[in-house]
Amino acid sequence: MTDQAERLRALVQGQRDYSLRRPEGSPRIFVVASGKGGVGKTNLAVNLALSMGQMGYKTMILDADLGMANVDILLDLKPLYTLIDVIRGEKELQEVILRGPYNLEVLPGGSCIPEIISLDNWQREELLSRLSYLEQETDFIFVDCSAGISRNVVTFIAAADELVLVTTPEPTAITDVYSVIKVVDRYYRQANIGLIVNMVESAAEGEQIFQRIARVCHNFLAVKLTYLGSVNFDQYVHKAVVECSPYVLRYPRSPAASSTRQIARHLLGVEKAAAAPVKEKAFLRRLFKHWSNQAEKA
Repeated sequence: MTDQAERLRALVQGQRDYSLRRPEGSPRIFVVASGKGGVGKTNLAVNLALSMGQMGYKTMILDADLGMANVDILLDLKPLYTLIDVIRGEKELQEVILRGPYNLEVLPGGSCIPEIISLDNWQREELLSRLSYLEQETDFIFVDCSAGISRNVVTFIAAADELVLVTTPEPTAITDVYSVIKVVDRYYRQANIGLIVNMVESAAEGEQIFQRIARVCHNFLAVKLTYLGSVNFDQYVHKAVVECSPYVLRYPRSPAASSTRQIARHLLGVEKAAAAPVKEKAFLRRLFKHWSNQAEKA
C-alpha cells in the first residue's frame, strides 16, 4: 500500500503549473470518472457532449475506458481503427476519428497507454504533432475514463482542466465516489471537481446526496465540490441504450434529456465565469509527460 501511495505521489509531482488565463484556442478538457461501474458515466459523457454539440460547439470524446470502451456502441458507430494505429504510424488521425451527429467526434483510444509509454522522445513529439488537430479544432473534449481510481485515471485527472464525477443514490456508489475524491485531495488538491448525481427520483434527492458528500469533504478534506446537477431515473434512457441511440436525440423531451441539457448549460456557464486558473501547457503534452514519468519510474 505504501509503495502504491509513493507511486501516485510521484506521478502527480510537478503537475501544478497554472496560469491566469486559458491559452488562446485551447479546448476545455473534462475528465469524466466514477467510483464504480454501472452509474451511467459513459452514457452521460456522450449525451453531455451531444448537448453541447447541439448548441453549436465542436466536441470530442476520447474513449479512454481501456477495459470497457463502449462510446461507439452508444452512438451506433463502428470503429475500424483506434489511436494505437496512429501511434504505430499505420493510420492518420482523420482515418481513426469517428464522426457522430451535431459536431461530435469520437477518438477510440484502445489500449494505447503502453504503446505511448514505449515511444522515445522524438516519436512522442512526432505523435503530438499528428494529434495537434484535437486541440486546434475542438471546443470541448470529454475524456471517458475507466471506473475506479487506477494510476491511469489519476494521470488523466492530473492533465485535464476539470474532473466530472458521476455517482448514483446507491450507497456503494456514494462510498466509492468519495474514495476517488479522497485520492484526488491527497495527490492533486487544486483539481476542479464537479459532481453529477445520476438516476435520482427527484432533483431534491440529487441535491441532498450532493450536500451529504460535500459536508463530509468540507469536514475531512481540503476539497470544494461544485454541484453540476442531477439526472432523473428514466425508462427512456434504457430504451435509447437498447436502440444504440443517445437519449438526448432519441427522446429529447424525456426527463433525463432535459436534466442533461441543463447540466451542459451549467458547464458552459462555469466556462464563462473562468473563475479557476488553468494549467499552462496543452492537455496532450501534459498527459504525455505524465506517461513518460510513469515509464521512468516503472
